Amino acid sequence: MLSLALRSMRARWVTFVGSFVSLALGVGLIAMTGLALAATFDAPERGPERFAAAPVVVRASDTLRVATPVGVRTSRLSTPRPVPRALAAALAGLGRTSEDRTFPVGLGGHHARDGVVGHPWSVAAATPYRLTSGRAPRAADEIVVTAHAGTGLRAGERVRVTTPEAAGGPAVRTVVGTVADAGFETAVFFSDAEAARVHPAIDAVTVHADADAVRTLARTVSAMSVLTGDDRRRADPDPDRDSEALTAVNAMLGTAAGITGFVSVFVVASTFSFAVAQRRREFGLLRTAGATPGQVRRTVVAEASVIGVLASALGCLLGEAAAPRLAAWLAGEGLAPARFAIGDANWPLHTAFWTGLGVALAGVVVSSHRAGRIRPVEALRESAVDSRPMPTSRLLLGLAVLLTGLVLLGWSLVTDPGDVLKRKTYILQPLWIIVGCALTAPLLLRPLTRLLTWLPARLPGATGMLARQNASAGLRRTAAVAAPVLITVALTASLLGTVATIGDAEAAEVTAAIGADHVAGGDGPLDPRFVQRVRDIPGVVVSTSRSTAVTVLEEDTALIRSQARAADPAALAATTHLPLVSGRVTDLDDDSIVVNEEWATHTVGQRVGVWLGDGRKVSLRVVAVMRVGTGSNGAYVTPGNAGGAVIDRADIALREGADRMAVRTLLEKAGRETGTRVLTKDEWVAAHHPRTSGNTRAGLLLILGIALLYTAIALANTLVMATSDRVRDLAVLRLTGATKPQVLRLVAVEALMVVAAGGVLGGAVAGLNLLGVRGALGLLHVHSPVSVPWSAVGAVLGASAVLATVCAVLPALAALRTRPVEAAGARE
Repeated sequence: MLSLALRSMRARWVTFVGSFVSLALGVGLIAMTGLALAATFDAPERGPERFAAAPVVVRASDTLRVATPVGVRTSRLSTPRPVPRALAAALAGLGRTSEDRTFPVGLGGHHARDGVVGHPWSVAAATPYRLTSGRAPRAADEIVVTAHAGTGLRAGERVRVTTPEAAGGPAVRTVVGTVADAGFETAVFFSDAEAARVHPAIDAVTVHADADAVRTLARTVSAMSVLTGDDRRRADPDPDRDSEALTAVNAMLGTAAGITGFVSVFVVASTFSFAVAQRRREFGLLRTAGATPGQVRRTVVAEASVIGVLASALGCLLGEAAAPRLAAWLAGEGLAPARFAIGDANWPLHTAFWTGLGVALAGVVVSSHRAGRIRPVEALRESAVDSRPMPTSRLLLGLAVLLTGLVLLGWSLVTDPGDVLKRKTYILQPLWIIVGCALTAPLLLRPLTRLLTWLPARLPGATGMLARQNASAGLRRTAAVAAPVLITVALTASLLGTVATIGDAEAAEVTAAIGADHVAGGDGPLDPRFVQRVRDIPGVVVSTSRSTAVTVLEEDTALIRSQARAADPAALAATTHLPLVSGRVTDLDDDSIVVNEEWATHTVGQRVGVWLGDGRKVSLRVVAVMRVGTGSNGAYVTPGNAGGAVIDRADIALREGADRMAVRTLLEKAGRETGTRVLTKDEWVAAHHPRTSGNTRAGLLLILGIALLYTAIALANTLVMATSDRVRDLAVLRLTGATKPQVLRLVAVEALMVVAAGGVLGGAVAGLNLLGVRGALGLLHVHSPVSVPWSAVGAVLGASAVLATVCAVLPALAALRTRPVEAAGARE
């Protein structure tokens, strides 16, 4: 059987090259993503950065630890407590110490969102910062800045500096020195006295003393952490950024590998199915020559095995070569840590190889069974009409998969509409519907192609009529071409449309909740002088708020952290339209909280135990409950429960009868003089709630790129196979009087018509998925229209149309070089 399979493959290499390329590509992608996934598991941990030169660092714990019946649960604190002054003084008795104070700074045109932070100069000795020019700051109006392209400042220049102190302090300061860029933050150093005035709280203390002695002393104060060795990285800015980035990369690559496996199985199975359908006469001749059904089946399986082994081996080599480039791209785009690199794990290559071989054999199982059932009389067939659109087994499987997808979607809408809006759900759940529709597509293609070609068939000339009849007669060929287009269009419209729809809904929800006319801040602490000047403007209501977080223990097993804002209740009620289902915002006080329906305790009047941003546990009474919405409706508390957070946003609403132009002029003046941006409500939402994040966009592009690449392979392979198998049909057309341009035009029209049919089916599937998302938003009381990515869908259809036309016309052009009489008389 193996020798027969090899001779058959050599004679019909065009039939197998598409399967080989698609399988090799699939294995290569699985190997590449697998190696990158393995690298996320074994990525080296980042060493200490901020306090790399300090042997011991004492700071308040930034982790909340709660004992539960199932073990200790942890959560990150948004504003850890400061180090007590008494403890700092006692540590100074053990050895040389320096007190670190870290506070956000606005430097010229740079805001806190740019990572600009202030520190006292004395702590610089324990950090990587060293003077590259100038001297250390001494006076209150002197600073040392980081020297890099982001600031562009030099010693001797004067710059406006915004700090979060309550009042006083120079607005413009002199740069007296620069330090080299450390890479993890943009630092501004003040004199020790000025830093203590700006930010009195002590955030950390570096100690040059025995670590055990420091631990003994620190135990006298609760919630203090003594960091040594690699643990000192817990004092770095955003110490969890590497693990969070790797988790996001892990999810993205896992999804991409899953999509790759799904598409490769479908493409390989479709290719083998179409190849078997084309070789009915060949298998009929084998049966006539005495081959048993089992021998025919083993021949097809042997062909798939050879392709699987060779393609998988090549794919592993390609994946191993491409993995370092993928890692470099992820690090370069900021999706992974800068030091992210491929390790020496081998299991992804083994997994990819055996997966590829398994895909090849799985894809040929049904086809081999069909080949074994071909009767000897099939060798005498001259007609190429497909009498059955699809096997019963495929129809039943397709209907089962489609029904499963619809049931999952319906179940999510009934039980938890918010689950439909989660990334994992809206990427994976639509695949059930897409696969089900792709499997049952042949059942719909005949009536759909006849509908699409109804008008062309009635135009002058025979091209439209022939294209219509050829598509209906060669239904397997039509389905093999339409299926990859269906999948790609459905994936593109479903994924991009869902992300855009959810983004628009979130922006609409935020816009509806803002009752102010102007908003300032949201990027970091607001200049207190700006806040005071805005309060002095006549005819406005100003609501200043702080960003914080609260944590609640639900069901005695899970710590749930929720974003929260702290604001004055009366001003909050005057400048917002919160989506309340019960209660009143004006009832909020230091003993209460506003929650949403997602909380386990969400009944007005009940009390709930929460941990504030600084780790304090309090019992608060629920005074109002909001809808869950898209998930951005957090909690609200008073400034007394803000846990040390500073004012970072101001909502400004005009009173009735206020002069809008005069207020706008005064707001712009206050903003210019304090370096604060004042935006309208719509401008603020557009700036702070972008429709799609960079990570999401990169992940979607990776997934859609894989799907589009497979579409190109499937289209090219199927059309080249189909056109080369129609040499006699094209020759008959030439003998009946058709010119070469007319034949080529017919082939091109057929290809375009089938692509259009696949696009229509893919659009219908995407529409069903998007309606599910719209239904979930409606159940969550979020009113936003469905966003359809017309440009992306048009680009996919255009690329598919061009590729299909080229891959159909070029083989036809080569076939037409043979004299029609010779081609018409040729036999397989």
